[in-house]
Amino acid sequence: MISRRHFLSFFAGLGAAGVSTVAYGFGEPALRLRVARYNIRPPQWPADFRLKIAVIADLHACDPWMSLDRIESIVAHTNALGADMTVLLGDYVAGHRHVTRFIPASEWAPVLGGLKAPLGVHAILGNHDWWEDKTVQRDGQGPTISRRALEAAGVPVYENDVARLTKAGRSFWLAGLGDQLAYLPARRFRPVKRIGVDDLAATLAKVTDDAPVILLAHEPDVAMRVPARVALQLSGHTHGGQVRLFGWSPVVPSRYGNQLAYGHTRTNCDVVVSGGLGCSIMPFRLGVPPEIVLVTLGGSVPAVS
Repeated sequence: MISRRHFLSFFAGLGAAGVSTVAYGFGEPALRLRVARYNIRPPQWPADFRLKIAVIADLHACDPWMSLDRIESIVAHTNALGADMTVLLGDYVAGHRHVTRFIPASEWAPVLGGLKAPLGVHAILGNHDWWEDKTVQRDGQGPTISRRALEAAGVPVYENDVARLTKAGRSFWLAGLGDQLAYLPARRFRPVKRIGVDDLAATLAKVTDDAPVILLAHEPDVAMRVPARVALQLSGHTHGGQVRLFGWSPVVPSRYGNQLAYGHTRTNCDVVVSGGLGCSIMPFRLGVPPEIVLVTLGGSVPAVS
């Protein structure tokens, strides 16, 4: 099976007949930005409880593709959406080497600290936040540079943890799963015993009442194990395949392929997979422009995307 790396390299290297398409694909990561909107009424969520969630995923901060100015613009755009809360789904660190500068966490985290929402800003980490931290990979334990920087900027980071939040007297749980691909496989024997730091059962065991649950999980594949107790799972990681043609992604970093590549689907719970904002492997997107996601739970607002 062709890997995403080989596919993107092939697509980026198309001949003269595809020059305009390739040029568009390289320009899209740095120029376009859209808001993908979903209105969802999960059976586990009270129909009369309206909650708006802004979602930022897969920034991959670097120059020139995801500069500090662009991150500031994303923050301003997100704040203007008027969401009840904002969630960050990981991969703040650049995921490819085609950059002029890797932006350190000490610079991008304070910018994300400018995010504001009535119910707060909440974050989890992604695989690149672990992979690019060489000390953590060597020692087999965190916290990562990304986590420390986000917390210093006032953004709480969840790793197999939960918080009980309340809007207008109605409560719900926000659960953040540890990353499922935290350690590079080559490091498993020194000293890491497993790749992920996720613990779904222990995370959900911290939910102490029957209020609805929203789960943040960087990689979407855990959806196949998430119990129906969860109303909504929000994920990133896939970038929508980074190339998406006629609603189909040729290569997806998920064992479930296009089922969990992008957008809204339902397994045991409702799942929304963001197309993300940055790039991995290559700074190239086609058919899946960078996006902020706005999810509305409950209410009767028609879905728009």
